[in-house]
Amino acid sequence: MVGSGGREHALAWALARSGGLTELHAAPGNPGIASLARCHPARADDPAALLPLATELGIDLVVVGPEAPLVMGLADGLRRRGIAVFGPNAAAAQIEGSKSFAREIMDAAGVPTARTLSIARPPCVVKADGLAAGKGVWVCRTGAELTAGLEAAETLGQPFHVEELLEGEEASVFALCDGRTALPLPAAQDFKRIGDGDEGANTGGMGSFSPVPRLSAAEVEQLVDVVHRPVLAELARRGAPFTGVLFAGLMLTADGPRTLEFNCRFGDPETQSLLPTLDGDLLDALARAAGGNLRGVALTASGQAAVTVVLAGRDYPERSDSGTPIAGIEDAEAGGALVFHAGTALYDGRLVTNGGRILGVTGRGDSVAEARAAAYAAVAHIDFAGMRYRRDIAAHD
Repeated sequence: MVGSGGREHALAWALARSGGLTELHAAPGNPGIASLARCHPARADDPAALLPLATELGIDLVVVGPEAPLVMGLADGLRRRGIAVFGPNAAAAQIEGSKSFAREIMDAAGVPTARTLSIARPPCVVKADGLAAGKGVWVCRTGAELTAGLEAAETLGQPFHVEELLEGEEASVFALCDGRTALPLPAAQDFKRIGDGDEGANTGGMGSFSPVPRLSAAEVEQLVDVVHRPVLAELARRGAPFTGVLFAGLMLTADGPRTLEFNCRFGDPETQSLLPTLDGDLLDALARAAGGNLRGVALTASGQAAVTVVLAGRDYPERSDSGTPIAGIEDAEAGGALVFHAGTALYDGRLVTNGGRILGVTGRGDSVAEARAAAYAAVAHIDFAGMRYRRDIAAHD
């Protein structure tokens, strides 16, 4: 398991539940992952350390959590060493690594998306072309917001473009891919803004829930048929077959679905809500995808819902927090919640903050409302100085 955030902790939790698992290793992992796996001090963005580590440990399957190592070509290096990888090669990972490449693929595949604007005027959306840790998008409804968005995009030092602002309900739709076929997973929805009511700065994600009540399994299948499968076919046609999870951020407009973006990995925090609602063997499914044969694999919805509330540091997203003691996780877990570590560390044997998003607290229930109540009941047990979180995650679903 490559990575160290809440997404990777959720993946480790799900992989550890497989009866087929013999050993689980993580690089670099975090204190939560360390309760499930043996952690190694190799950064996720350091192929020079990861490649010999995987070889030395005799790893059968590598699951790559973050996008940056995939865009850098980590999967290519592992496959050249004969190691199976759940994650696309560098060429296919450009579906996330470059917005202009993604648009080229969508246009060739006939996938509906937003129009690019030749003149920047509100309302519109400014998008950075390359990776920006989930923060390279600025929604601009006013002239002031557009000016701020353009200035922020310029500071990244990479190309950017402006496109029409689409209105509707957002949804995150994931499909496991083996290079040829796509296996849909239940949809999720995340909350990007730092403040209640979708106010304030854009973040990597302040919470999520799954499934999305308005999208039935049949409707998710139809979305994958319209969005994911044409892209999968186009990438294969270009000699860049996609193996891993293809994640489409969609806007469900009055005129039908429009694709906002593609990601080449699981979402964070959506993974923390999605995986606890699945029945089936995740390890087997990821191994089968990596091996190029998803035929007969089933990861079905359990019928339960899950809601994740992200607990962030005082100054997130502007600055990270480090060294602040964290209390109450055991009490939250005792009530049945799942607490996924996103930015934590151990200092003198005590758990402390070490990042912007610190924890993801996931509650489960027979409905989104029940799961939401369970999540916030668990949040009430946890405390660290400056802790901030949204109080309206999944409030209307």
